[in-house]
Amino acid sequence: MSAKPVDSITEKTFPARVLASERPVLVQFWAVWCGPCRRVTPIVEEIAAENAGKLDVVKVNVDEEPALAARHGVSSIPAFVVYEGGSPVDSWVGAAPKPELERALAKHLT
Repeated sequence: MSAKPVDSITEKTFPARVLASERPVLVQFWAVWCGPCRRVTPIVEEIAAENAGKLDVVKVNVDEEPALAARHGVSSIPAFVVYEGGSPVDSWVGAAPKPELERALAKHLT
């Protein structure tokens, strides 16, 4: 299965793409200059492709959307927040191997 790019969202598109989603949403906070972000992004894209229909995955560039990052308390990247029913229900910081990310998301995909 080929990975598809994950959509970037903004302050303006956040409510519709994340808060109003009927599926769980994984939000990845990242930046172009962040090495660990660049390493984990292909893994996140694979997870998005493999869970299409069960999980929405979006990303937020912290340099372009500093207010959105600040509202989520993001001080280190890559940072991840899982939303369900319009509320944040889980979060973690740091690049991780695919099995670790899948374990973190498994409880949200039931």
